[in-house]
Amino acid sequence: MQDTSNSKPTPKRIAILGSTGSIGTQALEVIQEHSDKFAVEVLTAGNNVQLLIQQAKIFKPNVVVIENEDHYSTLQDALGNLDIQIYAGKEAINQIAEMGSIDMVLVAIVGFAALSPTLRAIESGKQIAIANKETFVVAGELVTKKAREMGVNLYPIDSEHSAIFQCLVGEFHNPIEKIILTASGGPFRGKTKDFLSKVTPKDALKHPNWEMGAKITIDSASMMNKGLEVIEAHWLFGLDAKQIEVLVHPQSIVHSMVQFTDGSIKAQMGLPDMKLPIQYALAYPNRLENSFPRLDFSKYPSLTFEQADVQNFRNLALAYEALEKGGNMPCILNAANEVAVDAFLKEKIGFLKISELIERCMFHLPQINHPNFDELLQSDIETRNYFKSLI
Repeated sequence: MQDTSNSKPTPKRIAILGSTGSIGTQALEVIQEHSDKFAVEVLTAGNNVQLLIQQAKIFKPNVVVIENEDHYSTLQDALGNLDIQIYAGKEAINQIAEMGSIDMVLVAIVGFAALSPTLRAIESGKQIAIANKETFVVAGELVTKKAREMGVNLYPIDSEHSAIFQCLVGEFHNPIEKIILTASGGPFRGKTKDFLSKVTPKDALKHPNWEMGAKITIDSASMMNKGLEVIEAHWLFGLDAKQIEVLVHPQSIVHSMVQFTDGSIKAQMGLPDMKLPIQYALAYPNRLENSFPRLDFSKYPSLTFEQADVQNFRNLALAYEALEKGGNMPCILNAANEVAVDAFLKEKIGFLKISELIERCMFHLPQINHPNFDELLQSDIETRNYFKSLI
């Protein structure tokens, strides 16, 4: 009989959906540092074909997919001589998520587009590390129900939800009184509506603590990011809206907290670096050594907290309202916000118009209490069309 006592464990095979974005590129850094633990099986991107080519040459996945089919020939020319399967199109991403050779799917696609491949991966029994909050906002009921049916674990990558998840390890049998999601406050913390009426996309993209993609950075500036996280927390942790509190914490050291029914509070802390929650999700339940910078408390002598300003930053209040109404209302909120952020970045609307137009969409479009996938898709389309008619 062969002695396998010294054999090395097989690396976990990861599919990264959205490998050229902020989360995807940082995930590859984590994988590169732990090449004995993880292997890249699949890389997908939307449009950034040149970066996808670079990544494929370094990590040598079995499969690469570019969503924009116009870039297929470029990808083929660059990688055709390598042992890599090359595909293009949205449906290719959906199908790739079901591949039998994948151990875990890391969902780093931005926006509604992540929903379909995430559901396909869950239906195929893949474990999911998810950085896409819109999937839970749009279809939290569908996604969590399907994950329970398939016995699939959903490991959150958002720093706040990862923090809650880490605080709950060893506590899953203990009831939660509330969770506290922390928010940096973004670049406009403490500003008035008069100030906000004049800000530009360039102003809004200057986040004080985090390095993120354009869409999530604007969401952070408008507090919509925190609103979406409230809805995501509802589905991930099975909590009512009244059990989810938001506190502004400008230093971004306390990533979130859990208060239990005995009044005790657990907090997860660290430097604002997304690589730590990415690594935790990929390696759970193990904590791996790494070379990431460490928190030095002497450099943060004061950690402060303040109530979120829902008067000047209406998006957070709108997200709570959408959660309370339920059904397809969070889907409407999300679709309107995606179009609003795009319009703001293209300077078609002002910063304060984002929440104003989202609210008009929520008021105008019909509510469906228990929507199926097709009804959610239709709500998404109708919301985007109605929003565009407003501008």
